[in-house]
Amino acid sequence: MNTAQALEWLYATQQFGLKLGLDTIRRLLAELGNPQSAFQAFHVAGTNGKGSVCAMMEQILRDQGICTGLFTSPHLVRFNERMRVNGEAISDAELAEGLTRLRERVADWDPHPTFFELTTALAFEFFAQRGVEIAVVETGMGGRLDATNVLTPLVSVLTPISWDHQQWLGDTLEKIATEKAGILKPGVPAVSAPQEPEVRRVLEATAPIQWVDSPLTGVTLNLPGTHQNGNAALALSALAASGIEWDRAQALDSLARVNWPGRFQILADGSVLDGAHNPHSARALVETWCERLGDERAVAIFGMVQDKAIRETLEILESIVAEFHFVPVRSTRSAQPSELSSYVARPASVHASLTDALRATARADRRLVTGSLFLVGEMLALYETADQPPVSDQ
Repeated sequence: MNTAQALEWLYATQQFGLKLGLDTIRRLLAELGNPQSAFQAFHVAGTNGKGSVCAMMEQILRDQGICTGLFTSPHLVRFNERMRVNGEAISDAELAEGLTRLRERVADWDPHPTFFELTTALAFEFFAQRGVEIAVVETGMGGRLDATNVLTPLVSVLTPISWDHQQWLGDTLEKIATEKAGILKPGVPAVSAPQEPEVRRVLEATAPIQWVDSPLTGVTLNLPGTHQNGNAALALSALAASGIEWDRAQALDSLARVNWPGRFQILADGSVLDGAHNPHSARALVETWCERLGDERAVAIFGMVQDKAIRETLEILESIVAEFHFVPVRSTRSAQPSELSSYVARPASVHASLTDALRATARADRRLVTGSLFLVGEMLALYETADQPPVSDQ
C-alpha cells in the first residue's frame, strides 16, 4: 500500500468502534516482538494539559541528548504528527510500510484491532525501529483499559482530571478518576497535578502520589498562559522522579523553546487558535486571553463534537466573546451549528463550513477559533497551505 491507501485502510477500521481493553493490543504487540520493551517511557493521563506536558517533557529529554519518542493524539493537520522521534514525525514511507505489515497480520482477526490499537502498535514499533531510548506516551482515553497501558513506565503522570468521555469512563468524577488512575502501577513513581477533592481521594486510595501543587515560577515559558506554569512544574517533577540524569538549567532553557500548536497559538493575522473543548480548558483559555489581550473581545468561530459539555463551555467563553460564528467540525460526532447557537446570549451566526465563517469574519479585529481540536486542525491546514492567511473576504 502507498501512504494514502494505508491511511484509508486505517481509518476504515473506525467501523469497529471503540473497544476498551488490553487483550487485543497485547496480542498485536506480541506479534510484533513486543516493541514496547525496547524503550523506556513516561506515561501521561488526565483530562487537560496532557499534550502540553508531553511536549515539554519530550523537548527537555531531547535537549539532554536522549533519543526520544513522542506519541500523542489527535493530530491537527497530518496523521504523521501522532508519532515522532527526536521531534520529527514518522515519514510517509515508514507509515505506509508499518501499516501494510499490520494489515497483513490482522486480516483474519476476530475481534479486529481498533483504530487506536493499530495506531499505538504502529507507534511503538516505529520507536523500537528508530532506537528510541525514552518515549513520552499520552493515553488516548481513560487509562485503565487504554491501549497504551501495556507500558510499565519510569513514571506515571496525571494532569488535571475533570469531566471527560462520560459514556465510556463513568458519570461521576470518582468513576472517571478511577479509570484515569488505572495507569498507576506498583513500584512505579506517580506524580499528579492538583486535583478536585473527590479525584484526589481516588488517586490517594490507588497508589502513593507525589503532588505537584505549586506552579513553576521565575522562568519564561514559550507556551502562553499561567496554567502552563503548572504543566511545566509537573513535567519537571516527573523527570525528577524518574531517576534518570538531567540538567535542570538546560531543562529550563528547553521550556523557553518548546512548541505545541493549537494551544493559544496566535497566527500572523492575529487570529487565536485554541482547542478548548471542555469547561476546564475554556477557563484556561479565558484566563490566558485576559493575560495577553486584556479587554479585547473576540469574534469567535466555534465548533464542537456532541459528547462534550457544550453549554457550560460556551457560557465560560461568553465573557471574552463579542459574537459567535458556529460551524460543523470534521467529525461524525459534530454538533449541529444551529444547536450551538441556541446556547448563547451573544449575537450568533451559523455557517456551513469554516471557510464560510472565515469569509464572514474577515474584517474582525481579533478572531478566535476554538471548541475542538478538529476545528483548530482544519484552520491550521488552511493557514499552512495558503500563500497568505485565510482572511480575504473576496
